[in-house]
Amino acid sequence: MRTLAIARNTFREAVRDKVLYVLLFFAAAAIIGSKALGWVSMGQDIKIIKDISLASISVFGVLIAIFVGTSLVYKEIDKRTIYTIVCCPIHRYEFVLGKYFGLSALLGVVVLVMTGVAAVYVLVMGGELHGVFFLAALLIYAQLLLITAFAVLLSSLTSPILGAIIVFCIFVLGHAVEILRDLPPQLEGTTAASVLATAYYVVPNLTNFDIKAQAANGVAVDPGYVAWVLLYGLVYTAGVLVFAALAFEDKDV
Repeated sequence: MRTLAIARNTFREAVRDKVLYVLLFFAAAAIIGSKALGWVSMGQDIKIIKDISLASISVFGVLIAIFVGTSLVYKEIDKRTIYTIVCCPIHRYEFVLGKYFGLSALLGVVVLVMTGVAAVYVLVMGGELHGVFFLAALLIYAQLLLITAFAVLLSSLTSPILGAIIVFCIFVLGHAVEILRDLPPQLEGTTAASVLATAYYVVPNLTNFDIKAQAANGVAVDPGYVAWVLLYGLVYTAGVLVFAALAFEDKDV
């Protein structure tokens, strides 16, 4: 119940954040504006609308998670309100989880609204929707939950600006992690190869969550694969949250 109370309060605070509405405006503009790119490719307009709509949900969702998430704990420390909270009969890990669940709920609403807008827009433009489109949105949300966990972790360790930069780098590297596996022969047996190989297994592979191409073309995705990706995201997110809780336990506040 204590965690739930913090989550509700975090949700209310995040809803009042002006950055949220600015990013939502640009996300809606990107979805509606995708029709302009569709005109360039004759006969491919619906595919492009679907692809850009899902990409907008992913990118702007990540930006919301980063800009709001990296300031969650730091803001409480900066405003000194953290002292009132830690004096209450509440464990520190409950505070961290409450912050995480509050932002996760907000992102759930954001993804739901943007997916609804995109779906209606596709139908208005005369396109068809398949179940894989909504599965793609589900995996995007699972990816956002993982990114949010990193944002909360960095919020417990550093300033919002540095935290935002690090989390954004994790997001970019997570989508390019496959290059760490296919290293050039020149690096074989070197220290750099060992470091990069370790990074391949440590950095979350965010390409697993990306089925936008299948959604845009209406290609079915194996439900077993979706279940495996969701489990992968859940386990990885839980691990990051454990580190976030431990980091806040050791923080001198």
